[in-house]
Amino acid sequence: MPRGFFYDNTRCTGCRTCVIACKDYHDHGPDMAFRMVIDYEGGSWQPDVDGTFSQDAFAYHVSISCNHCNNPVCTRVCPTGAMHKDELGLVWPDATKCIGCGYCTMACPYHAPHIDARLKRSSKCDGCRDRLVDGEQPVCVEACPLRALEFGLTSELTDRHPDAVRSILPLPDESATRPNLLILPSPAAERAEKQGGSIVNRTELHL
Repeated sequence: MPRGFFYDNTRCTGCRTCVIACKDYHDHGPDMAFRMVIDYEGGSWQPDVDGTFSQDAFAYHVSISCNHCNNPVCTRVCPTGAMHKDELGLVWPDATKCIGCGYCTMACPYHAPHIDARLKRSSKCDGCRDRLVDGEQPVCVEACPLRALEFGLTSELTDRHPDAVRSILPLPDESATRPNLLILPSPAAERAEKQGGSIVNRTELHL
């Protein structure tokens, strides 16, 4: 059955604890991360006739990793079948089949797969499947100090969070891959849908 993440955008402060916990658990170097935090900002300042300023500025964060999509494009473009969805509903690459071609990296709209420069093969979030088998949660979920992340069966997450959506800016529309990602949007994210905005930490994310 499909599994995925719930992300409470109203709670997240962009602290990156989820990112660091994941990097520490997987012993990643500075250039590898299975989870990233996008900083998204918009709005502007306007001078008023009395010399003061008014503003409609907003900012919020989006913590994102692999969404273990129902229609994962990474598996469709993989020429060897290494990238696959397993019996737990998790998407990950079989190291014995991966040739490091990078097609999965180019295809994924969430930038989830990475080519490991040392191993010369694809590497990505697998939902901490070894922890799930032991009855534990993914390390990013347990690490979040604001409890903004949950992981589980998508059907159960949907029941617990009926007001959740599948996409907020700057993420692609859910129709692209049908992600197993549920998001409770913040007021700032709702404003962004009307006003637009931009990613302000592209250098950090290597986008």
